[in-house]
Amino acid sequence: MEIILEQCMLFLISLLANGLSALAGGGAGLLQLPALLFLGLAFGTALATHKIASVALGVGATFRHLKEKGIDPRFAGFILLTGLPGVVLGALIILAVPDAVARLILGIFTAGLGIYSWRSPKLGLNADVKHRDLTGWIIGGAGLFFIGFLNGSITSGTGLFVTIWLVVWFGFDYQRAVTYTLILVGLFWNGFGAITLAMQTDVKWEWIPALIAGALLGGYFGAHLSIAKGSRLVKRCFESVTVAVGISLIVDGLL
Repeated sequence: MEIILEQCMLFLISLLANGLSALAGGGAGLLQLPALLFLGLAFGTALATHKIASVALGVGATFRHLKEKGIDPRFAGFILLTGLPGVVLGALIILAVPDAVARLILGIFTAGLGIYSWRSPKLGLNADVKHRDLTGWIIGGAGLFFIGFLNGSITSGTGLFVTIWLVVWFGFDYQRAVTYTLILVGLFWNGFGAITLAMQTDVKWEWIPALIAGALLGGYFGAHLSIAKGSRLVKRCFESVTVAVGISLIVDGLL
């Protein structure tokens, strides 16, 4: 009976965390990673377990978003090419580096993103293509590499960074930016990070099925809601989640 209750709790945590993440364009780690730590896992084990389960978020969201056929294969390849090396590098070093200061700085910056978006009422509501020249691609790729590094190491909320970077630098609307984030970050970045971490530390494999089930359903239905309601709702959810993730990271960094 205790095992059944534990699996149900893990499923509900994953469903809520990944559904919110699919709607806002990131932030599943806000609920899921702290919950795994609270349930007694060591940081490295919790991180690897969370990463593996979060790949299912990308799978669930991909099934929904591919129906809309809104992905440019060349731009998707650019995100993978520039971001994946950073993901692997971050995952290789995180287990050996104290991260309290990094979490504090990242938390301040993350909360700032939400406040910046909130203070810019028209940001991301409509597409405005920009920075597609050589300099724009180089700076944009460097930004994605750095975010990839954070994704492989810090992990909490970095999908939100990709979403806002695509909006601010490349001129995406929030709805389209979330599509790229959920598919490419959720499926590929997290997948590479999960493999790299699993090769270095233990994974709580008996918890994976419940977490994956919740992530698949949460990813699909969160993506469906973002498509149905459009960029305005996604923008509001993004702002709420970034501030919440930022506060969580700040508190975590200070403790």
